Amino acid sequence: MIIYVIITPTLEQYDQSGGGFEVKRRLEKLSGEPCLVLHYSQITPALTEELRPKALFLGGFGASFGEFEVSSFYSLEEVIKTKNIPTLAICGSHQLLAFMYNLDFRSITQLQDEPMRLLRPGEPDVRGDYHPGYFKEFGFYPVYIVQNDPIFDGLPNPFVVYESHYCEVKKLPPDFVLLASTNECRIQAMRHKSRIIYGTQFHPEWYNDAYPHGKIILKNFLKIAGIFGP
Repeated sequence: MIIYVIITPTLEQYDQSGGGFEVKRRLEKLSGEPCLVLHYSQITPALTEELRPKALFLGGFGASFGEFEVSSFYSLEEVIKTKNIPTLAICGSHQLLAFMYNLDFRSITQLQDEPMRLLRPGEPDVRGDYHPGYFKEFGFYPVYIVQNDPIFDGLPNPFVVYESHYCEVKKLPPDFVLLASTNECRIQAMRHKSRIIYGTQFHPEWYNDAYPHGKIILKNFLKIAGIFGP
């Protein structure tokens, strides 16, 4: 079994998300494992002890960090830091992962979004309805490998994957290694120095026939986690 975690500020929004069914099925087809979809508030050390998942995927999200209570992440943080489950954190969850390792959640009351930058004069506002005035990466972008890693096996440099964000990780956590960057976002991928924990700002799960590199990254992560698929 693997677990796909959906992160929304409320359970009502989770209900409206459709349960991430498309991502669930993609992960099942690649892994050959059943994929359980859960809201992040349902992830507890006791549950992971009972289920013993082979991997944990933390989904991307577009909600601002200001919409979440920091305390709501305590249980997920404990699972990631203490249960030794291979983990891939995507987009907003990649940023959350960095916060978990850069900050002491018990000593702060609020997390803040960290936008890449403001738009420069004359620069078009892509997706102007979403955080207007800020630079965003939306669509398929080339991402440059800066540190070789098994998660990139079989990929060219640069590889091309889907992006959908206006924020980024500003500070690489001390326990992590920088793996990949774009021209505007330095920390596009990172991994823990001693454990199977990865974060990607890009969305490897949103691959297609024209841009299949995300699929290769997911398959590589599963192999690293000891899951070899059908």
